[in-house]
Amino acid sequence: MSDCNSCPSKGKCGSNSESCGIKNNPKNKVKKIIGVMSGKGGVGKSTVSAVLAKTLAKKGYKVGLLDADITGPSAVRLMDLKGEHAYGDGEGMILPAVNKDGIKVMSLNLMMDDENQPVIWRGAMLSSCVTQFWNETLWGELDFLVIDMPPGTGDVSLTVMQSIPLSGVIMVTLPQDMVGMIVTKSLNMVRMLNIPVYGLVQNMSYVKCPHCGEKINIFGKETNNIVLEQGVPLLGELPTNADLAALSCGSGEITDPEILQVFETLVKTIE
Repeated sequence: MSDCNSCPSKGKCGSNSESCGIKNNPKNKVKKIIGVMSGKGGVGKSTVSAVLAKTLAKKGYKVGLLDADITGPSAVRLMDLKGEHAYGDGEGMILPAVNKDGIKVMSLNLMMDDENQPVIWRGAMLSSCVTQFWNETLWGELDFLVIDMPPGTGDVSLTVMQSIPLSGVIMVTLPQDMVGMIVTKSLNMVRMLNIPVYGLVQNMSYVKCPHCGEKINIFGKETNNIVLEQGVPLLGELPTNADLAALSCGSGEITDPEILQVFETLVKTIE
């Protein structure tokens, strides 16, 4: 299934499909692959992935969302696909689910009868599942494939970075020193593997008073030290907001202009 002609990294990696470790299914033509990563769970990485995919789709791009967080998948709910399933096409390929925005979605929860059942797998099985989602899903022609990365710097994250031709990574963090330290580990991992970093999105930066509009910095005023110490561009700051919270139920739509502006900036950065 190797095909350099269908690889977004063609002409950039200095290798061929036999030596770079990346395999591409010739049935798929994906122009750009964007990893959304944090290193730390619970910072809003999956929400950023989902809203980014939705924003790209609304601009007319053909978009896919690959949920690589195998043990904590959330893309199905975020894409309002609860109860849907992915099926085989009879020729060895998996057909992703498609949401109302036309976004193709692949997640382990699309292959389970009960989303509440835990995935108790060792690292090799988790990594194998991710490579199957990349190689054996019929993505077809996509302008962007957004990958919701797992937390941490373990087997699955390494598999994504070494087996999928990422165009670049967006890091997600919170304005807390401890979270910044953990996210920095992931940032350094990305850099060690020579993958471009587009920049940083800081989530839960503030709460806006519904009466006067004042921004309240619930975790402190300072921007995360990653921006200052690691030289990572700050692409935007997201609030703790009912619009974003509603996405977890699959029913939410973003109307807050400040949130929309952050994702407009993300789109312009990766285009």
